[in-house]
Amino acid sequence: MTKPMHTEPHGGDLGTRLNWLRAAVLGANDGIVSTAGLVVGVAGATTDRSALVTAGLAGLLAGSMSMAAGEYVSVSTQRDSEKAALALERWELRERPEAELEELTRLLQDRGLSREVAREAAVQLTERDALRAHARVELGIDPDELTNPWHAAWASFLAFTVGALLPLLAIVLPPTGWRIPVTVVSVLAALVLTGWTSARLGAAEPGRAVLRNVAGGALAMAVTYAAGALLGAAGV
Repeated sequence: MTKPMHTEPHGGDLGTRLNWLRAAVLGANDGIVSTAGLVVGVAGATTDRSALVTAGLAGLLAGSMSMAAGEYVSVSTQRDSEKAALALERWELRERPEAELEELTRLLQDRGLSREVAREAAVQLTERDALRAHARVELGIDPDELTNPWHAAWASFLAFTVGALLPLLAIVLPPTGWRIPVTVVSVLAALVLTGWTSARLGAAEPGRAVLRNVAGGALAMAVTYAAGALLGAAGV
């Protein structure tokens, strides 16, 4: 039996790593799958290289900008929520310090400390930095490391672009008869890699993640190729 690896993340590194991982993996997968589906669909309708390049570049630029904008809006909303929660916590600490001290004590008790130890720990944490203590224990937020929407936006933009370049190059560089096979093999291999990497970085079982990636990518390419071939045959 294989001995499991101890890769459990600790502390604030978990939130930061998951945020980057989510943006990068989603961006890369979307770049690979959406661009592959686009260029394979066009290749099903025409063998014209300029049409393939135009479609692939348009998909790359539109997709990367869309991913970046979406991540920026999403993470900005999360950051605004974190700031609002911290502002409310500051008000509560200023207006009702005793109630907040008792709340921190109960939260520490819930984590397994005795009443006496929890009270002493709460007092010491409050004296050192009350807002930081409540932010971390009560809200699960590090006031010095709020989520950064620009980091998430750039991560998504770059990941999507890198992912999209693979099917674009795979469809335009080989000779006409090899374009579809080379693209399909390249895309599926890339999806195996991204699925395995995301699972391992997240300390999860890679088999299921790889299967999801490969099945989704294969289905997308099959559907778009069939649609392109039908439209090409119809002379559309």
